Amino acid sequence: MAEPDTRNVLWLDDVRSDDIGSVGGKGASLGEMTAAGLPVPPGFVVTAETYRTFIEETGIDEPLFEAVEVDPEDSAALAEAEATAKELILETELPEPVRDRILSAYDDLDDGEAFVAVRSSATAEDLPDASFAGQQETFLNITREDLVDRVKRCWASLFTQRAIYYRNEQGFDHDVVDIAVVVQKMVDAEKSGVMFTSHPSTGEPKLIIEAAWGLGEAVVAGSVSPDNYVVDRETSETLETTVADKKVMMVKDEATGETVEREVAEDRRNAQVLEGTEIGQLVELGERAEAHYDEPQDVEWAIVEGDIYMLQSRPITTISEQAAEEAATDGNGDVLVSGLGASPGIASGPARVVQKLDGLDKVGEGDVIVTEMTTPDMVPAMKRASGIGTEVLGDGQAITIDGDKGSVTEGASDAEAETEPLEDVRPQNPVKPMTATEVKVNVSIPEAAERAAATGADGVGLLRTEHMILSTNKTPERYIEDHGAEAYIDEIVGGVRGVADEFYPRPVRVRTLDAPTDEFRQLEGGEDEPHEHNPMLGYRGIRRSLDRPDVFRHELEAFRQLFEMGYDNVEIMFPLVNDAEDVIRARNLLEEAGVDPDKRSWGVMIETPASALGVEGMAEAGIDFASFGTNDLTQYTLAVDRNNGNVADRFDELHPEMVRFLVDEGVSSISANIDAVRDVQHEVKRVEQQLLLDSVR
Repeated sequence: MAEPDTRNVLWLDDVRSDDIGSVGGKGASLGEMTAAGLPVPPGFVVTAETYRTFIEETGIDEPLFEAVEVDPEDSAALAEAEATAKELILETELPEPVRDRILSAYDDLDDGEAFVAVRSSATAEDLPDASFAGQQETFLNITREDLVDRVKRCWASLFTQRAIYYRNEQGFDHDVVDIAVVVQKMVDAEKSGVMFTSHPSTGEPKLIIEAAWGLGEAVVAGSVSPDNYVVDRETSETLETTVADKKVMMVKDEATGETVEREVAEDRRNAQVLEGTEIGQLVELGERAEAHYDEPQDVEWAIVEGDIYMLQSRPITTISEQAAEEAATDGNGDVLVSGLGASPGIASGPARVVQKLDGLDKVGEGDVIVTEMTTPDMVPAMKRASGIGTEVLGDGQAITIDGDKGSVTEGASDAEAETEPLEDVRPQNPVKPMTATEVKVNVSIPEAAERAAATGADGVGLLRTEHMILSTNKTPERYIEDHGAEAYIDEIVGGVRGVADEFYPRPVRVRTLDAPTDEFRQLEGGEDEPHEHNPMLGYRGIRRSLDRPDVFRHELEAFRQLFEMGYDNVEIMFPLVNDAEDVIRARNLLEEAGVDPDKRSWGVMIETPASALGVEGMAEAGIDFASFGTNDLTQYTLAVDRNNGNVADRFDELHPEMVRFLVDEGVSSISANIDAVRDVQHEVKRVEQQLLLDSVR
């Protein structure tokens, strides 16, 4: 190979982990893998110094960094910053000597005939205190004529709205983060996927492989359900094999060279991807990677003509964090109460008994709320609290709650880990049972997004906007009156964006405002709320929104801004819709707000018998989906107020046959609370396998 100027280009053969400042996290990892003798496709890195020299010598550095110094909560300013940065980088000519060195290196790859992958590699990517992975661009099947343009587009992707917002949130200065670009010969994969060399949640010596047909981007992006293989590393025995229905695959279009999605041939959709020998070879390579890095790895791999290539390897961060949480000690005293744990984890602090909403003010940072039942009005206090219990305890009593065991012990725990917020502990590709029916997660407040994403859910089935507003302690009308419409819109945009970032590109279904009047009455401005005998049957959901279009339009404007910022994984869901007329009126307001209903995913919640019977008419009105809200649908069908203690025992939306019925009827997804996602995933998998067996008997 030629020896290009190393100020601009470094071959992967010459890269080591201490070159991370020049080649970024991805480049350094590939260099280390190459040095370890692992099968890595050949390639080179356009160094971070090349990017830095380009912006400085052309004089665009100062206007570039000035352009992105904006308020991250100002959606319009973020959009303008991205556009300005992109224009500065793409419209500025790359100096001829630099262009020549990049193309010269390309010519040495397969005699200049190679299709290459062009991937961003930020210098802070995959470090313990930063997770830039996935924020910058990747381009596949690129040829010589487009290479320089794609390198510059990778540089420009350092300044997308998401990246600018993330760096502001994490405290990174824009002018100290550089970006390298990895140029690597494409592996025209026949099979590909990911591999975890140890179980990412428990650290057990089980190697987990996910595999699909074609290029691996379909697996990483979550657009296909891959096969799943679990291997006991101690015995090399394959403990579990789950063959998924693989409907699509990513391949290179032979005519254009572009990466395209194709349907999988009927005879391969339900065929097992990996043979036994291939599983064995992957296990061996995974163990070699873990031995080299001396810690469990998350590996991307590909197979072409029987040869296995490793495309990337990064550490699994979940295991040590999980162990730290489990190591937290219990309280020092006796068990005071035992019951059912509602959410995993351990919390310790003084108990604060809350019998009425006016008692929330006494809840301090780190206290444990003790109340019969939580309501959305409690969200501000819940953010301060370290835990929540529902049994009678003494006010001020020091206690420790174990959400895993469902126990409350006397005294505070000694462990520091339990009171410190957990950092991002999810694997890059969370392992879950592979099912045809998607299992999504419900998210009440944006602060729960990280924990929700760690479940490996297929997306968010319900994100409640009212909790973002309730946390301000003001009704929507009062908040707009005091702070203005833009501040109200920014409150919604900021909350949704935090969740959409965590799950991207997985879908996030956002429900518009749906809070009964009794919940609003406890807030500032609540004196203007109507008094209703049964608020659950009253002025809420789409009824309120259509009656107050002046407020509803601000919600819809928030969605318009989110779409403009590139959050195409956000979906809009209208609650408590009764008939097609509600749908048509909501659709008209969407169009007035500048949201094209034909280009965005939107739908309704089916929560009343009337809407269940009229769903076909709603479909004709243009909805993309219908989500069945089992809580309200059950109470409206049975005439049982689930918040009324006198009849609550008659309310049961989780009949044992519910999951089987839903899967059998062919629902595309089921959404569960955070702590129930894994159980639902396993139950769905069990039911699907049973249905398959029943169909062939």
